[in-house]
Amino acid sequence: MAPRNDLVETTTSWSAVWADKDIERRERTDQGMYEPCSLPDPCTQSSAEQLTELDADATPMSATPASSVEPCRPSDEHPSTTDAPGFKPAAPDASRTSYQETLATLSQRVLDAQRPIRVLQALRWSGEVEEQFFRSGFRELPSVTYTNDLGFQPDAKIEELEGLLRDIERQLGPNDRLGTILRETADDYRALVQMLTHRGTKAFHEYSRRLFGSPKDVLPDGKTTVREMGSAFQARLTSVCGERLGPEEPRDIPAHQAALELNLRLDRFFGGASIRVEVDDALLADATAGSDYVKIRSGATFSSSDIDILEAHEGWVHVATSLNGQEQPIARWLAKGPPRTTTVQEGLASLIEILTFRSTPRRAKRLNDRLLAVDRAEDGASFIDVFEWYRTEGYTEQECFQSARRVFRGGLLEGTAPFTKDACYCKGIILNYAFMNAAIQQGRAALVPYLFVGKVAHEDISVLHDHVADGIIRPPAYIPAPFRDLNGLAIWLCCSSFFSGLCSQTLTDHYAHILNT
Repeated sequence: MAPRNDLVETTTSWSAVWADKDIERRERTDQGMYEPCSLPDPCTQSSAEQLTELDADATPMSATPASSVEPCRPSDEHPSTTDAPGFKPAAPDASRTSYQETLATLSQRVLDAQRPIRVLQALRWSGEVEEQFFRSGFRELPSVTYTNDLGFQPDAKIEELEGLLRDIERQLGPNDRLGTILRETADDYRALVQMLTHRGTKAFHEYSRRLFGSPKDVLPDGKTTVREMGSAFQARLTSVCGERLGPEEPRDIPAHQAALELNLRLDRFFGGASIRVEVDDALLADATAGSDYVKIRSGATFSSSDIDILEAHEGWVHVATSLNGQEQPIARWLAKGPPRTTTVQEGLASLIEILTFRSTPRRAKRLNDRLLAVDRAEDGASFIDVFEWYRTEGYTEQECFQSARRVFRGGLLEGTAPFTKDACYCKGIILNYAFMNAAIQQGRAALVPYLFVGKVAHEDISVLHDHVADGIIRPPAYIPAPFRDLNGLAIWLCCSSFFSGLCSQTLTDHYAHILNT
């Protein structure tokens, strides 16, 4: 693509035509509308040029300031060359302007089209379902009905998205890399609508598996399945979770107090951005995040560790990537998360819990058990079977119901057709770890912070980074501390890989023998 030609410089002075354009551009830069500089790569920058390391409570990294050099403008002392005979000012690059405008328009259409699609709301169970199941003594499958009103007409929405898919290909071309991301995003939303129209049927699972994957999927190594990874992780966690690693924290912080504390913390992290933490009576999960809010379930109680996890998981990742996406003037689709971005999003949110020492063995086990529960349901386990399996794993009966509900919402309660989104968490931890490791080893560390540029899939990141210089993509403003200065992250990744390879079972057995003699 041709570079931007916003400014035209003559051999003696700035033309009057382009001086005004330069003033306008600088004003917009000062307002934060353009950010022409990409994040530096710590592998190639000097220590003085590397990303600044900020405390967790500090305000986010600000945009790189525009140059203070004032352009030369026409005046009596500097006559404009437009008065010279035969002078013809250069025209702006119409193809670039047209491309950006086209991309922004199509991006906004995708954003508008997905707006009424509310997946979790469409899969919600009424409160009576839990009461009925408990009254039956856990012996009868829940009786679940879903509202027919999705808030939109499915056929019309599918037709709208199919028309949009055709327009993206026609206007941007089949080989445009940003156009490919936009098409895949719109196609995800179309499949989501189709999935929601098949709630309570086996076809629901077929769409879910296509969108969110399955424990039976093979990882990029070409041999390990997601469920094999989960089973191996379960064995490792079992050896840790039985050990008393410290006093169990009481969960005695009520929802309204947790909301106040989270409001204070997120205000510090996001600075001037208006982020709301609200208590919600209708929420099924303990907490969830939106574009500029976090909701906490009324009646839930939390420990101090729970609040630490919510701050990092919901605030630093889910809300931050939403806000960074909203700041994109052209690639506006990055503000919303289609299913193709779920593995990165949930894996990144879970990984940052680990990187900041907020996670616990029990928390990691809960995430991994979600994957194993989806796998059991795909293999034919019913809602009751999965509920009882959770009981054998040491969860309370309320936790067992809530966890089983996550797996079976929208699917078949008899088994074989679950909602597979919960297989994304632990898979995402592994894939994000591998992505960051590869980026640093390949000298592409500058790509790592772009995990936060919006809602992205791994294959999007290098494409988006390539379009920072031409102004189509704006670097992320809100980045958690471990990702602002990549030196610490790089050594953590290096040592974790090295130690895991070096500490063979033989070495571990050696110290096990010492500890037990």
